[in-house]
Amino acid sequence: MTRYYLDDRSTDLAALQKRLEASDLIPSQVPLLCGLDAKLTALHAAGIHSLADLRTALKSKKALASLSAASGVDPDYLRLLKRAVGGFFPNPRSLDEVDWLESDIVSRLKEARVMNTRTLFEAASDGADALAKEIGADVDDLTELVAIADLCRIQWVSAKYARALLAAGHTSAAAVAKADPETLFHAIANTNQRAKFYRGTVGLRDVKRLVAAAAYVPPTPDQK
Repeated sequence: MTRYYLDDRSTDLAALQKRLEASDLIPSQVPLLCGLDAKLTALHAAGIHSLADLRTALKSKKALASLSAASGVDPDYLRLLKRAVGGFFPNPRSLDEVDWLESDIVSRLKEARVMNTRTLFEAASDGADALAKEIGADVDDLTELVAIADLCRIQWVSAKYARALLAAGHTSAAAVAKADPETLFHAIANTNQRAKFYRGTVGLRDVKRLVAAAAYVPPTPDQK
């Protein structure tokens, strides 16, 4: 089964450093780059070897304080690092956000205990056809929903924004990862101008960040 998120157990601190240094960080996260190498070295010496270790060590205030004491890394820095790393694992979106479908597909999925984009993505691991047959739903509607679930694995992507990506011709996180940011920016803007999927605008810089984030989403076997 394809993982919904990147594998935090096999992502070491060197990979984390590479990602942070390569990213166009939002302004509030730029301070993470200050002394990054030394701070990650200190965390490694304190027993943090993977992203999974780090997430566990930053999970609570008590654990964070303990890691700060053991590593000598300032707790404010660790809190900022926690927010940045948390963004790599966006919360699954409730299927209630997919409010544009007229069919009863969402209620059918809920009856099967499929409540959000993660459980839908995992339930459809054998294909939309098999799941559609299981719950008695229209396969075209379900295929659209599964694509929405895939796109919502990308950091910052909501169900409505995923709908715009889908309408712009990008049906998966893997497709977004391969997109030319400027071309994608214009495709999304033009699509949303016509259909009004979401309010406001998303700038080119944010679309570039989106494409970069999509590259870290695990591809399904048919996308490799």
